[in-house]
Amino acid sequence: MDDQADNGGGRATIRREDEPRWRRILRSRWTRALGGLVGIGLVGILAIWLIFARDLPSTDKLLAYEPPLPTNLRGIDGAPIYTFARERRVQLAYNELPPLLVDAFVSAEDKNFFTHHGIDVTGLAGAVVDYVRKAGTGDRARGGSTITQQVAKNLLTGNEYSVKRKVREAILAVRIEQTLTKQQIIEIYLNQIFLGRNAYGVEAASQSYFGKDVKDLTLPEMAYLAILPKAPSNYTPEHDMDRALARRSYVLREMAKNGYITEAQRAEADNTPLGAIGRQPIKQDMPPGYFAEEVRRELIQKFGENDGDGPYSVYAGGLWVRTSFDATKQAAAEKALRDGLARYANGHGWTGPSGHIEVGDGWQGRLIAANVGPGYADWKKAVVLSKSGGVAEIGFEDGAKGELPSYAASTPKTGTATAAYNFLKPGDLIVVKKDVSTWTLRSIPAISGGMVIENPHTGQILAMQGGWDFRGGSFNRATQAQRQPGSTFKPIVYSAALDNGMTPASIVVDGPFCVFQTARLGTKCFRNFGGGYAGPKTMRWGLEQSRNLMTVRIASQIGMDKVTQNARNLGVGDYPNQLAYALGAGDTTVLKMVNAYSALDNLGRQMPPTLIDYVQDRHGKVIYRADTRPCDGCNMKDWDGKPMPRPPVRGHQAIDATTATQIVHMMEGVVQRGTATILRDLGRPMFGKTGTTTGPTNVWFVGGSADLVGGLYLGYDRPRSMGGYAQGGTIAAPVFKQFALATMKDDPVKPFPLAPGIRMVRIDRSSGRRVYGGWPSNDPLSPIIWEAFKPETEPRRTIRRETAIKDAPKTQPKATDADFLQQQGGIY
Repeated sequence: MDDQADNGGGRATIRREDEPRWRRILRSRWTRALGGLVGIGLVGILAIWLIFARDLPSTDKLLAYEPPLPTNLRGIDGAPIYTFARERRVQLAYNELPPLLVDAFVSAEDKNFFTHHGIDVTGLAGAVVDYVRKAGTGDRARGGSTITQQVAKNLLTGNEYSVKRKVREAILAVRIEQTLTKQQIIEIYLNQIFLGRNAYGVEAASQSYFGKDVKDLTLPEMAYLAILPKAPSNYTPEHDMDRALARRSYVLREMAKNGYITEAQRAEADNTPLGAIGRQPIKQDMPPGYFAEEVRRELIQKFGENDGDGPYSVYAGGLWVRTSFDATKQAAAEKALRDGLARYANGHGWTGPSGHIEVGDGWQGRLIAANVGPGYADWKKAVVLSKSGGVAEIGFEDGAKGELPSYAASTPKTGTATAAYNFLKPGDLIVVKKDVSTWTLRSIPAISGGMVIENPHTGQILAMQGGWDFRGGSFNRATQAQRQPGSTFKPIVYSAALDNGMTPASIVVDGPFCVFQTARLGTKCFRNFGGGYAGPKTMRWGLEQSRNLMTVRIASQIGMDKVTQNARNLGVGDYPNQLAYALGAGDTTVLKMVNAYSALDNLGRQMPPTLIDYVQDRHGKVIYRADTRPCDGCNMKDWDGKPMPRPPVRGHQAIDATTATQIVHMMEGVVQRGTATILRDLGRPMFGKTGTTTGPTNVWFVGGSADLVGGLYLGYDRPRSMGGYAQGGTIAAPVFKQFALATMKDDPVKPFPLAPGIRMVRIDRSSGRRVYGGWPSNDPLSPIIWEAFKPETEPRRTIRRETAIKDAPKTQPKATDADFLQQQGGIY
């Protein structure tokens, strides 16, 4: 043991011989100094971890990394229709990448990629020296990053220019190299790298710059793509051709130097023109339309929008979505509704400019960004650049210019007698059409509307048009506009009556009807659309002729609570028990009305309306399906001898099947003799109902065939009168007819199905009495018709012998009840 003592100003050490040697070593100053250094080192390592490495991703995250991919929509036939993407990317596996393309990127970005362990010491040292030299100058030092570090930057650290970011990037790069193979790293890199023109990854860039798959690229084309990662905007074919060719030459020289190509290949490629195509507007750059936008909203609600919302987000999840979109029917619905809007607007004058922008430098970009929907393919969006005398100079989205003479804009502005040309001023956004060699002013209708087409047996929405043109605004009037359906609501009233003891032949008085409301509101008296009264008539006649007084009398007789319950059952809306709602005073949407009529068409069984059939993730696994019915045994390997397995019936029974058959049969009369006779010459069984709301502010038609139901309305977004002449039968029904003519011409002619138990009985159309001696004819106005009755509700034989009515045809067709039932398939 050592003791220290004071010896007259000096110190003396007295060593105790019995102290162990290890203790003397620990007590030495060298040991204490070494321990201090080790402690400082541990504290430094901890500090580095806290500052730089604490939030870096784990190994599991690196192994599970998948780049953001767009969502692809396909139609009912499997054809692609649209892609939702913020980053245009097509993911390729490593074995799908041409080896020469990999060599080009390695030569351009990181020639030692296959030998280093994440950090290129030589490159890093040069970057450090350059950073120190440029410190304080504001200039950015060269990167010196390896391909692995670039992958690390995109995975986590972003593009912040700082020492901290570079240290984190280096740590993560080493960790990546320890976790992934070189092939996995280069695969991630070539799929995620941004290469300009909103193209992420080499496949998207190959399509964007050369219009071909990456496997079809030539050597000079591969070399060009390899120059783009650092600064795509510096090597654009449009503005930087010389710089791009010079940089491509450098990449080709590096490839030859590294032994990837021969000198002869380099020389040949170096002398090849760049060959890049101009930036082309591709399908995905066009607006998605109302249908695709509705799908997008539904997908976002189910899976989220961005990467942080989950693995199946719309803009990063790489989903494959099979929709019910029918391209033929969508095109027909779009054109029919647009033509209907244009017909109504014709003669109402020019509605004014669609907006206004500045016309100085950059007017083309502002014009492209403006939300103006021209509608027809040959109508163009334009801006008035200047106006002098009788000619206005106009500009287009492609930068071209033209002239609009005053005589080509002579239509009066709405509400005035002055030509539209006099109202034009620079900056106005207008729509024009080229007639021969002259641009002519066109007007976007102020009125709008929505249209939906549905398969009643599956609930699939085949087409949807929510206005004039989606490019003018994404508000979807088919699903978002709450409108009064008017008389298209009446079948719901009549179906409630059929459920409560009435028949199509029941007699109802078409006469004055008033009801006391409250002491404050007094008595409310209803009236027919055209005024007047017809006296006692059959319920069928009341629906065919859309008589308001008969409708409210029926609703009052059976109770409005039964009517509103029917409306809820069919998904039309939840309304109070007030008689005005029997005439369609409650708000609803086109989609809801079409789906309700589809239930009637489908023997009362209602299918939920769907736009999406199923959704697959990027690997093909189905993650959502509209039809979720189980089917035990459907996929068995061998037949087990038992009956064929079938899934349970879809949907729910919203209304009695026999009632649905009766109401559809009555609405066939609307087409044959009522307010929708414009559809009669389609030459096939059709049912439907028109509607006109008070004002009139909206005109409607809903109906269709045995296998297709459609509906639409036209009206101003801010409801106002459409004019006293406006009616659903003259404005809305012709739109559906145009659609039907375009899409049904090749469809089989099918009768509407009959519910089990329905009895078809001959009656006098006017009186509702049963007829025994006469037969219906093919004349729509035949006094004798077949009528659908529920069991035990058909008219009975009276004491007085029933005979053929005096207006029956003189020559009766030779037919029997059995013949008719045979034609209809019997009594179901």
